[in-house]
Amino acid sequence: MRIEDALALVTARVPLIAETERVAIADADGRVLARPLVAPIDLPIFDNSAVDGYAVAHADLARDGSTILPVAGRISAGQTAEGQSVRGTSVRIFTGAPMPAGADTVFMQEDVRLLDDGRVELPFGLAHGANRRAMGEDIARGEEALAEGRHLEPRDIALVAALGLGSLEVRRRPRVAVFSTGDEICDPERPLAPAAIYDSNRYALTALLRRSGCEVTDLGILRDDRNAIQANLLAASKNHDLILTSGGVSTGEEDHVRAAIAGRGSMVFWRLAIKPGRPVAMGVIDGTPLVGLPGNPVAVFVTFAYVVRPLISAILGAVPKPLVASTVISGFSYRKKAGRREYVRVSLERRGRDTVAMKYPVDGAGVITSLTRTDGLIELGEDLTRIEPGDAVPFIDYRQLT
Repeated sequence: MRIEDALALVTARVPLIAETERVAIADADGRVLARPLVAPIDLPIFDNSAVDGYAVAHADLARDGSTILPVAGRISAGQTAEGQSVRGTSVRIFTGAPMPAGADTVFMQEDVRLLDDGRVELPFGLAHGANRRAMGEDIARGEEALAEGRHLEPRDIALVAALGLGSLEVRRRPRVAVFSTGDEICDPERPLAPAAIYDSNRYALTALLRRSGCEVTDLGILRDDRNAIQANLLAASKNHDLILTSGGVSTGEEDHVRAAIAGRGSMVFWRLAIKPGRPVAMGVIDGTPLVGLPGNPVAVFVTFAYVVRPLISAILGAVPKPLVASTVISGFSYRKKAGRREYVRVSLERRGRDTVAMKYPVDGAGVITSLTRTDGLIELGEDLTRIEPGDAVPFIDYRQLT
């Protein structure tokens, strides 16, 4: 199944988290807005100066040369302009100070010549409204400031604070249970039995989930026993919004996750037309969505980025952040099967004016250094079968995926 088709099935089946909570804006970064935010005030609240200079009425300026006006007052930021007017005069003003009555234009102080008698000479040609911040030009009172479902970022927090709000209503964080599966898996810092390996997937998934704004429950390692796996998955479904497993979703005799899903729930899809990461199982067990990821670490990373992250957005009713690929030049040859999307790990090099992508020399899905020693992924679409050095290819930085 193609990723887009799989995601359409996933997002149609996951329940939206209905619970919300109010958090201080200092704690709102990364949360998902639960309601549209409507501006309670105009921003700016009043007309004010964008520069240090002299405020005037544009109608008082000469039409064919410079203008000389007396200076009738002085307003600094934080002072009121009440009682001050610029009728036939100018007013000394500073950045952020309110515009006096009748003023609609501000000359920058470096463009103005001070005369010996205290008047100012204003140069010809300044446009009407120059250097004035009009009330409500940023956002008007009653206008939607932020949409429901927005992933809040520091720039959003700045807007909320500027509107005078100290808290926001956000969706509750998703509660996600994480398992690894396999008799060969061992926790770090424990002695390794013969033929055992340390578990890396559960720790990577925990970090990725926390970066995605989730509350994570680490439920450890599930041994290769279908009944035990099914019982543990069912128990986790009672108090979590999502269950993630790694391993046990392929076609081997000891791969029991798919069977466990089918035994107590329904399978939505199995196998994606991608590499790495083909064996991905998505199902629902006792009403809770479950995603069974592959066992290889690189496949876990890729499938989390392209399947789990959009799924979490759907659970939160959030607008998914689009992945924006940049164009780089391939520094290698590569062939692939038609009908499958492939993600190739690459490092970037600067060669003259070009940014060149170089493929990591060891590309197995279990090679973790192919992630730590590269910069991102080249995405090769289903219809493409080969690339050659010099071809333009789409590159996605890892920082967009975490």
